[in-house]
Amino acid sequence: MGTFTLLRKTKFIRFSLNFRFMNSTSKKFFVIVLLVIGFAAVYLAFFKPTVRQSDVVSADEQQGSSSVYLDALRDLHGKPVSMDENKLIFMNVWATWCGPCNMEMPGIQKLYDKYKSHEKIAFYIISDEDAETVNPFIERKGYNLPFYQFSGPYPAALDGNAIPRTYIIYKGKILAEEIGASQWDRPEIVDLIERQLAEI
Repeated sequence: MGTFTLLRKTKFIRFSLNFRFMNSTSKKFFVIVLLVIGFAAVYLAFFKPTVRQSDVVSADEQQGSSSVYLDALRDLHGKPVSMDENKLIFMNVWATWCGPCNMEMPGIQKLYDKYKSHEKIAFYIISDEDAETVNPFIERKGYNLPFYQFSGPYPAALDGNAIPRTYIIYKGKILAEEIGASQWDRPEIVDLIERQLAEI
């Protein structure tokens, strides 16, 4: 047995003995501290809002010649859809099985309800799941959003494993992005959209 392994085992035995002889109050405090650290880690990983406005750099400048617009986008009837590059775009990438995605969807619905008749903005709520999976979810939850399906690789500027992820885009520029769940009908998001719409 190596010296390093022996030292590790000795430290573990000391920790076990110390924990065993702690009084009940100390044990409770220790467990509470561990729980707080655990909850903080989960919050930071999934729920902390991270909206940031980009430096308004074009997608070509951000990622070579890559476009931020999705080819091979389809609606839930399988019909090909082209993203409207002349509009302000709200793009959300989600999945039915994703807890944080489900948490933020009511806020997205409220934001969409506010702007759905506005001719200068388009919403794209995108999943890689098929219609057979997404449609029952929509019916069960009662959402009235423009849902789309996309299974191809995302452009480099939009690529990532984390969901939900959301982008506000205009003329190929990522104006704002957020990774993780958020409250999308909050005032600062509405203010951002209003400022951008006023400039179009």
